[in-house]
Amino acid sequence: MAKVELKQPIVDAIAEEIKDAQSVVLVDYRGLTVAQDTELRKQLREAGVVYKVYKNTMMKRAFEGTEFAGLENCLEGPSAIAISKDDATAPARILCKFAKDAPALELKGGVVEGNVYDIAGLTELSKIPSREELLSRLLGSMQSPITNFARVIKQIAEKDGEAAPAEAAAGETAEASAEVAEAPAAE
Repeated sequence: MAKVELKQPIVDAIAEEIKDAQSVVLVDYRGLTVAQDTELRKQLREAGVVYKVYKNTMMKRAFEGTEFAGLENCLEGPSAIAISKDDATAPARILCKFAKDAPALELKGGVVEGNVYDIAGLTELSKIPSREELLSRLLGSMQSPITNFARVIKQIAEKDGEAAPAEAAAGETAEASAEVAEAPAAE
């Protein structure tokens, strides 16, 4: 079998993984300890990110003709690829955070929703919260005015509830005074 025939399935596998990807980030993993690499893979897996090591030539062939072709100049030295189909910022967010604790991990570049980013761009993207966090913030900000309105209404009702017995007592006293005043006049 020719070498090309042996490599083609790997290229096809990479192409299949990146086909519907929202983001792809390339990193240089040299210098990571086994424990660090295991922890990194665990964090990425929990976020639904595929993280694999492939040969640069295989990735280059898989990237040809796709929106990820802009990453070809990042394919020097050992490269690992992080692919996310759900959360566009997850690979950048996790890898940048991990790189702070493990300086051996170096980001090379990435493509997020069709745009090619360098290291500085990926660092900025990593500051964007996850979709779930953004949705919870939105829900909290929508819920806050309603909650505050309900508190104000409750306080007004409680205030009126306390004032009502006092007013009723004052009203009964006034009515009794008026009846007494009218009674002698009627005689």
